[in-house]
Parts: sequence; structure tokens; C-alpha cells
Amino acid sequence: MAEQWDDVAPDAARRLVIAAVQAFAERGYHATTTRDIAGRAGMSPAALYIHYKTKEELLFQISSVGHRLSLGILQDAAAGDGTPADRLGTAVRSFVRWHAERHTTARVVQYELGALGEEHYAEIVGLRREVDATMRSIIQEGVDAGDFDVPDVAGTTLAVLSLCIDVARWFNPEGRRTPDDVGRLYADLVLRMVGAAPQG
Repeated sequence: MAEQWDDVAPDAARRLVIAAVQAFAERGYHATTTRDIAGRAGMSPAALYIHYKTKEELLFQISSVGHRLSLGILQDAAAGDGTPADRLGTAVRSFVRWHAERHTTARVVQYELGALGEEHYAEIVGLRREVDATMRSIIQEGVDAGDFDVPDVAGTTLAVLSLCIDVARWFNPEGRRTPDDVGRLYADLVLRMVGAAPQG
């Protein structure tokens, strides 16, 4: 988990973020106290406030980093080479793999949104709109090219993103499917959903 927080500095702030992700994922945002987070990070409760004014600010840091990383994955796929089906397959595989590999972080990012303050919530909603627009643009390109049979692009985009994001809720690293396995399976399902030939 730690490598995705490499840009968070100093080290104490990074340790607090990692501890907060674990606590929020296990207990939920509202049931987690700043004392819980500080204890997991090996710090005193007072030390947390040196780096983050509030617990909500910690959640915003986690949510912002997570949303920007997942948006970047989709933007890279959308800008890639190949047919719309190639790009959609890549987008779904990569997006699903991220939600499986980073399932603890992704659960917090995707399911604790309602705990953010108004200003932070608005910023994250803006990122989520970009995620939606990026996936929608790939699907729309396939429709425009005659490669996809999708009567409702917006509704299909919502269904695809919901399918991918939900992986974070159920994925078990001790289970029989790896993140790559789930990514390939979901890419195949989504390509069938839009009426494209599954990739080999």
C-alpha cells in the first residue's frame, strides 16, 4: 500500500495517511477516532494535528490521491493506440486491477465520500465527473465508429464504472482470482456488454 503515498511528505504525514486508510477501511470513517489513527502510526494523538488539522482533512488527502490515480489510469487508456474496443478493454482491465490491488484504499476512496466537508466534496465530485467523462468518451468513440451497439451511452458508462468500482468492496487477496484475472474477466464482460468482440 505504501508506494502509492510516496508523494506525501514528510514521513510522519505519510505514516498517518497509511494508518488512516487502514482504520477507515476496517471501521469506517465515523467510527474511527484520531487516537486510533495516531496509535496505528505509532504517534501521540497530538502529533496528528501537526500534519492534518482534522480527521476530515486526512480523508480528503486519501480521496484526492486515490481519485487522481484512478483518473490517470483511464486517461492513459483513452489516449492509447488501437480501436475503441482495444482502449475500452485496456481501460477496464487497468481500472479493475487498480481497485483490486489497492482494494483497501479504494474502499475508502469510493465509499467514504459522504463524510467529506462541502468544499472537499465538491472537488472530489469534480474528479469523479472527469472519470465518468473519460470512460464515456471511449464508449462514445466506439458507438460513433459503429463498433459498439450502445443505445444509452451515459447509462452504460455508469454501469461499467459501477461494475469496476465494486471490485474494491469484495476483492480478497487470499481468494483464487488475482487482480489480473479479475481485470481480464471484467474487460471481457464489458466488451460483451457494448456488443464488441471480446479480445483474445
